[in-house]
Amino acid sequence: MHFRAPAIVCAALPHGETAVIGRLLSEAHGLVAAYVAGGRGRQLRPVLIPGNTVEAEVRSKSDTQLPFARVELVQSRAPWLSEPLPAAAIGWVTALTAAVLPERQPFPTLFSALGGVLEAVCVAPSARGWALGLLRYEVLLLRELGYGAPVGRPPAGDWGALLDSFDRVGRELARYPLADRRRDVMAARVLLRERLGRIEG
Repeated sequence: MHFRAPAIVCAALPHGETAVIGRLLSEAHGLVAAYVAGGRGRQLRPVLIPGNTVEAEVRSKSDTQLPFARVELVQSRAPWLSEPLPAAAIGWVTALTAAVLPERQPFPTLFSALGGVLEAVCVAPSARGWALGLLRYEVLLLRELGYGAPVGRPPAGDWGALLDSFDRVGRELARYPLADRRRDVMAARVLLRERLGRIEG
């Protein structure tokens, strides 16, 4: 494996004293776990924040070897991580993506959709501007993985109906792609749901 491409950082797990295992989603190569030397250092730690877009160069000597990656920041989501709702949304969609997508299988539609959701979270003036997009991303992800999602589009402007749909999709995610996960990925969604629920209808 050897490629250079834009990628979305979906997770960065500490490895050893200074490195991380980054889970990077690219359009043509899907979700790839890669070793990033110095990923916990002062220079790379702000680059490997989930939600950031990076230019990644990924190399491995064989298909069975964990690849090595070099990353350069393209777009940072860090300014929005100090805001409770955007931070919860970014944390959830990236954790979900990292947890359920199979390794090295391209999902170009999900790559584009995730980039769109992250951009909406960062530019919309409130959650009303991105909550439906996030919900549609979850439904798309379920369908791309072959689970389907019997959830219709809530009426425009009906916040209560959107939250009801959000709850139904959450049950589908917990029942299917996240059913056997050891890490409690759904905790990030619970936090997001609590914060969305504080918005008046």
